[in-house]
Amino acid sequence: MAGFNKVILIGNLTRNPELRYTPNGTPVASLGLAVSRRYKQGDELKEEVCFVDVVVFGRQAEHCGQYLSKGNGIIVDGRLQQRRWETEDGQKRSKHEVVAQTVTFLPKRGDAGGGGGEAPAHDEPSYDYEEPQ
Repeated sequence: MAGFNKVILIGNLTRNPELRYTPNGTPVASLGLAVSRRYKQGDELKEEVCFVDVVVFGRQAEHCGQYLSKGNGIIVDGRLQQRRWETEDGQKRSKHEVVAQTVTFLPKRGDAGGGGGEAPAHDEPSYDYEEPQ
């Protein structure tokens, strides 16, 4: 049976992007994203927040490192991935994260346009990037 792995998230960065480079020179940015959901329980309005780790590759990773900072809103379109590793003391660990295929920058609150829609035209475009295979 064939599978389908697609994730689309809209949220705010929980920290500044961490940009690093692989040994072969590929840029990699790690982002922390908070995605919230508001719902009503009886007469009370509640909010639930989910924290998601996002990984971005290539030129798009460099742009994320250059233009994004804690609190910025973004739209992430990508796929879910599980990483597995073993610690130095032999414990097995695993972690789910989103590997971004595209990251769209949202306007900062207070920018013209009322918050939402397309990314601002002043050096903060969205970038389409296919992850290297």
